[in-house]
Amino acid sequence: MIFLNLIRWKNLLMIALVQLLIKYALLEPFGVQTSLDGLGIFLLVIATVFIAAAGNIINDINDVEIDLINKPDKIIIGKTISEKAAYNLFIIFNLIGVGIGFYLSNSVNRAPFFSIFVIISVLLYIYSTYLKRILLIGNIVISILVALSILIVGVFELLPTITPQNQQIQFTFFKIIFDYALFAFCINLLREIAKDIEDIDGDYKAEMNTLPIAIGRERAKNILTALNFIPLLALIYYVVTTLYKQPIAVGYFLLLVIAPLLYITIKTFSAESKKDFHHLSNTYKWVMLSGVLSLLLYKYIILN
Repeated sequence: MIFLNLIRWKNLLMIALVQLLIKYALLEPFGVQTSLDGLGIFLLVIATVFIAAAGNIINDINDVEIDLINKPDKIIIGKTISEKAAYNLFIIFNLIGVGIGFYLSNSVNRAPFFSIFVIISVLLYIYSTYLKRILLIGNIVISILVALSILIVGVFELLPTITPQNQQIQFTFFKIIFDYALFAFCINLLREIAKDIEDIDGDYKAEMNTLPIAIGRERAKNILTALNFIPLLALIYYVVTTLYKQPIAVGYFLLLVIAPLLYITIKTFSAESKKDFHHLSNTYKWVMLSGVLSLLLYKYIILN
């Protein structure tokens, strides 16, 4: 269990879930031409999850001093797993993930796609060692990488199979995947800001330049409250203009995505304690999960 907590197994499970849902709930039911078979999508999931796990490990290694203040009860590196063992796991996981990425890229006859895995691996390392200390840059980079874990399915499944005959349908489904990636980017960015407000004490002592440290906790909270309206209004617009003829889909988004986002917006305005912002961070996760699970609607409702 300690090892699973080190690699953030819940986050990795969500990555695997969304990639499999894109394959089997979005693309397969509609006969979209894809390039990966069952083994191929399994390897893509493994490669993505292993590289993400490596990123979580190196992040924990570099955050030991900060975590001693922010979450001393959850420290693993140096307590139950040595720093040397953690570094070894970081290297092994990266080698497996990037190696599988190399194989997959060649299997779909798109060798340059291999660079995606290398870039993700390098960015996760740079993020944990440097970028996370720069105002908003680290938040944006990690949110882009979260979005890329979704978009990469469209890159490997749809782009290699584009022909003049199927170009329109391929791009239509790629656009759907892109929209989910954009949703993931927005929600994760908001969650990162909430986590920065929650962890302000440890981050300040580590001389990090996060948003709440740069402009103050209260101003950062007000900015987060305002930013919550962007995905909230975008989703309301999507429901009104696209899903209005599908009552089940409308009900799903109103109850499980929009309502929690509205709750977060109201709660952010009144949040004061570290516990409040930790609760907001967890609620963002639920919004992300419910948004991902809406992929199941396409087969049964939205596209019928």
